Amino acid sequence: MADHWATSGVDLHLEPTGPGLRRGLTDALREAVRSGRLAPCTRLPSSRALAADLGIARNTVADAYADLVAEGWLTARQGSGTRVAERTVVPSAGTASDPHPRTPTRPAYDLRPGSPDLASFPRAQWLKAARRALTAAPSDALDYGGPSGRPELRAALAGYLSRARGVRADPERIVMCGGFAHGLKLLGTVLRARGARTVAVESYGLDVHRRILEASGLRTTPLPFDRLGTDPGELQDADAVLLTPAHQFPMGVPLHRDRRASVVDWARRTGGLVLEDDYDGEFRYDRQPVGALQGLDPDRVVYLGTASKSLAPGLRLAWMVLPTDLAKEVVTAKGGVDTCGVLDQLTLTEFLTSGAYDRHVRATRLRYRRRRDALVAAVAARAPEARITGIAAGLHVLLRLPPGTEQSVVEAGHWRGLALHGLTRYSNPAARTEPADALVVGYGTPPDHAWSGALDALCAVLPG
Repeated sequence: MADHWATSGVDLHLEPTGPGLRRGLTDALREAVRSGRLAPCTRLPSSRALAADLGIARNTVADAYADLVAEGWLTARQGSGTRVAERTVVPSAGTASDPHPRTPTRPAYDLRPGSPDLASFPRAQWLKAARRALTAAPSDALDYGGPSGRPELRAALAGYLSRARGVRADPERIVMCGGFAHGLKLLGTVLRARGARTVAVESYGLDVHRRILEASGLRTTPLPFDRLGTDPGELQDADAVLLTPAHQFPMGVPLHRDRRASVVDWARRTGGLVLEDDYDGEFRYDRQPVGALQGLDPDRVVYLGTASKSLAPGLRLAWMVLPTDLAKEVVTAKGGVDTCGVLDQLTLTEFLTSGAYDRHVRATRLRYRRRRDALVAAVAARAPEARITGIAAGLHVLLRLPPGTEQSVVEAGHWRGLALHGLTRYSNPAARTEPADALVVGYGTPPDHAWSGALDALCAVLPG
């Protein structure tokens, strides 16, 4: 009986109650369907398997199934087994939906920044790479991994980052992490343990990054921003600074070359650290991408990269290139274990070494460049009061609006099923910045077939 229970059918948690087994089982199944715990079309265990699981007679289960089929809760077809019938699930008390919905539950077009076109993820190529990687992997590669990540991937990344981003790295200084936020959390922990108190941040950026640093016990202070990018002139009292030098998010400008040199000089002079967020450094459309800031001083700059924009955020694959002493402390902060799935690490290794990653980035770069060009042309022709600024790079543009119109444009887009973010969302409340009305328009998320519709919807809510 124990062997049969362990190997048969699907698991189904039921607690029959009542005066008889048949009635108790029928009531328990009916309630599981009525409450939505068993979703429509869910296949139930065979009567033999469920009887063995519950330790009751098979006929009792068969009779209970038959009763619920007759009542319409279940369906039974030869060759398809017994399944939950398709029906509308009534929400339980306290979860009733608004009887008069005023806005769509999902936007018709999503122009929020931060995500790539997930429909263009290279599934076939990724699957081929996964097969090759899994076939070649030794059995011990599937064991618990070390905290730095798979050595094969760190070696492949060291070569790629050196070639494509000008990063000076060797595999021993690379630590894998489960996304950029995870890497930033580890760095915050290590900096606080070192005695750091303050991390300077940009006047515009993601508030979640500030919260991560502050949750580590660090204070964040915003730096001034102007047409040359973030101004490092007020870094004197900071222990570290978080920057997006290749393509500032969300303002869309690179850090000026004089300021790149200035921030590295500050780090050398004071012993501070520069945390370089190279979130979309591979996507420059008008010229060769600016090299990573880390190349100027690998001992004072921590490079953070990710596969979230080039492939997909769901992979949860990111990496840090660290100064040697800091790498050891970050590994310790990880708790001595790997945090990234080994199969995805091995697959990315194969993707990098086979050239598939380069081919994918080049194809994606061309697709996004065409989208950006179409966006710029559409706004210029149909909404002349709006103005796109920033370099031709990344997955978003900054769309300047007439003064006082940002909130009304965002609301108009919402009512039309268009998801938009205003610049105000990304402004540090403690920063000394001039008020500016703008949209941060992401052009990575809509799939290719929806892009023209997204442009029409956007232009329809823009002033002028």
